[in-house]
Amino acid sequence: MTRSASAKPTLHQVAQTAGVSLASASRALTGNSASVEMVRKVKKAAKSLGYLPDATARSLRLGGTRQVVFAVDDIGNPNYVEMLRSIEREFGSHGPRLSIVATGRDPEQTTELVHSLNVGVGDGLIISPIRVTPNLRRAIVDAVVPVVVIGSLHRNVDIDSVRIDSSVAVGYAVEHLVAIGRRRIAFINGPLDTNPGAARRRGFVDAMTRLGVDVHPDLQVAADDFTVSAGRAAAVELFERLAATETPLDAVVAGNDLIGVGTISAAIGRGLRVPEDIAITGIDDTEIASVYNPRLTSVSLQSGERGRLAARLLLDRFDDPACEPRSIEVVPELIVRESTVSSPVIGMRS
Repeated sequence: MTRSASAKPTLHQVAQTAGVSLASASRALTGNSASVEMVRKVKKAAKSLGYLPDATARSLRLGGTRQVVFAVDDIGNPNYVEMLRSIEREFGSHGPRLSIVATGRDPEQTTELVHSLNVGVGDGLIISPIRVTPNLRRAIVDAVVPVVVIGSLHRNVDIDSVRIDSSVAVGYAVEHLVAIGRRRIAFINGPLDTNPGAARRRGFVDAMTRLGVDVHPDLQVAADDFTVSAGRAAAVELFERLAATETPLDAVVAGNDLIGVGTISAAIGRGLRVPEDIAITGIDDTEIASVYNPRLTSVSLQSGERGRLAARLLLDRFDDPACEPRSIEVVPELIVRESTVSSPVIGMRS
């Protein structure tokens, strides 16, 4: 069947493409009494045709404002706050309305959110998942509405995405510490069952090995979360263990800025001078890194730029639902401050 470029795809066309009845297609898209295989086939057909659920399509035909959901693990994380600001700026005052949803640590809760978009809860989704299961990956790929991922699902998944290699970012931090003469370097990571936790551990080990610096298992710990309190608790545990064994330490790479700030707090609490006794770096270069005392050396993951690019990809997808998926790679940048160098050049980058 041939349809004009301006014609809106119908549910009947979705059913024909999927090879199912109209009633089956309707049930599959509304979540009512449809098998997993039926839902998969119908959603794949709907996505290939650029079909929107009735409520969404009606809203767009009448000139209504699109409703976009921004889903993140923790809305209190300054990394996501910066993304949110950039998304709002890119959308502009006359663009889509934006709502933010905290998915928490459970990937199944995130999966349910994605499924809810198929029945008109939202017209589009920007999502930055840190835990990705096969169910979540499948839900995102099969979603009827446009989805942009800030992060990575899998190299073989074709979906609009904005990526950054945080293992490279950790490598920049290690290179900086080695360049200023530090050799006993610890790593206080976030949870290892997350995408960033796994990538950052890999980046730490790879960089230390490449630079010929010993990787000590007893100098690697994982905080319970990417937060200040979890970072401080992990740092206190590390410092106490090393003090008991008289193990020397002169630097710490923290898994993000919040863990970095927690680590500085724990170090000062033990009477250590930062950076004279111990140099500390973070990851993300969020606002807290530039205002904490001492200011935190950090590797920028370009949160604002990633948010802006994700918003632009979604707007482009709204304009042309059939366009080829795009994946944009963003490059990290090291920002040197007083937590590693006593008197850095203001705004120094390397």
